[in-house]
Amino acid sequence: MELTLPLLQEKLKAWKGCPLHETANPVLGEGNPQAEVMFIGEAPGEQEDKLGRPFVGPAGKFLDELLMSIGLKRADVYISNVVKYRPPANRDPTDDEKAQCMPWLKMEMALIKPKVIVPLGRHALGHFFQKLSITAAHGKPQKLTDDVTVFPIYHPAAALHNGNLREALFEDFRALGLFLETTKKNNELGIKNNELGIKNDEKEVILTS
Repeated sequence: MELTLPLLQEKLKAWKGCPLHETANPVLGEGNPQAEVMFIGEAPGEQEDKLGRPFVGPAGKFLDELLMSIGLKRADVYISNVVKYRPPANRDPTDDEKAQCMPWLKMEMALIKPKVIVPLGRHALGHFFQKLSITAAHGKPQKLTDDVTVFPIYHPAAALHNGNLREALFEDFRALGLFLETTKKNNELGIKNNELGIKNDEKEVILTS
């Protein structure tokens, strides 16, 4: 049977491989299944756990605002999380929890086949580049493969706790919007991002398949 997003959703509901399933509901990603841009957050929060959808709480509303600032909406992109269950009291997910949920994210990525992956925050960035810090890497495109670019950005929730990051997030999204626009034009001309000097600032890349 061919794997699809609805089938993946059903499989996740039946999965008991992460202890977090005992206290939380599964939350798979959602959005455009043909999206070229995929946003990846850390883990569901309280509202996400209740509604079974990613980024529907305060951070999600801010993400909607950020998307609108560059002419995008949720229907244009795909949004998911590294961890598929809410950690108790919104604590950081453990390395074990991230490892247990990683196959689900990989399956989502294999189905979506995004050209640009936007990790939101350090936990999502660490899935791709373990040695890069979000502080140093945010707003800077990183080459993952010849066809896929990672564009790290602070997690929207960070700005809810630190107002100084709000403008940084808008600046990063402006940079993302410019990158997407430039990439689109270059694709029309047959120019790949790796021909433009986009580099990988870290030798070790975490596999995505």
